[in-house]
Amino acid sequence: MSFMESLYLPAIFKGMAITFMHLFKKKATINYPEQQRPFSPVFRGLHVLNRDEEGRENCTACGLCAVACPAEAITMEAAERKSNEEHLYREEKYAAKYEINMLRCIFCGDCEEACPTEAIVLGHDFAMANYNRRDFILTKQELLNPGEANVVIRPE
Repeated sequence: MSFMESLYLPAIFKGMAITFMHLFKKKATINYPEQQRPFSPVFRGLHVLNRDEEGRENCTACGLCAVACPAEAITMEAAERKSNEEHLYREEKYAAKYEINMLRCIFCGDCEEACPTEAIVLGHDFAMANYNRRDFILTKQELLNPGEANVVIRPE
């Protein structure tokens, strides 16, 4: 054997030994829909608009979440509450239109920190799948009732 072959063979045997050792290790892959990996308690998932104990919306349409968003993903329009809508809203002002463009959102949590009434939080839902870009713009109804949307897969 030449000098070059004698240097090359030990490297091959070392690589084969590493490969052989990995054959008996536990696999890192999980079967995703059936099994789901645990998440950290500080995981930031999809947004949720909270309600109070009586079922009224916490959002007072102050707009601080939209101002704090660095990606400008939140769109909000405020409206005045009518006298027959007292059971729906806590304050005189409410968000008539509240949308989050999930294609722009960077999940930084600034909207959650800026909200004085804790109306918006980042939940633990994480997977969205759609074929249309418009379906990634979450409306107020989808944010108030996150489990009803067909695009969200909830981890257990």
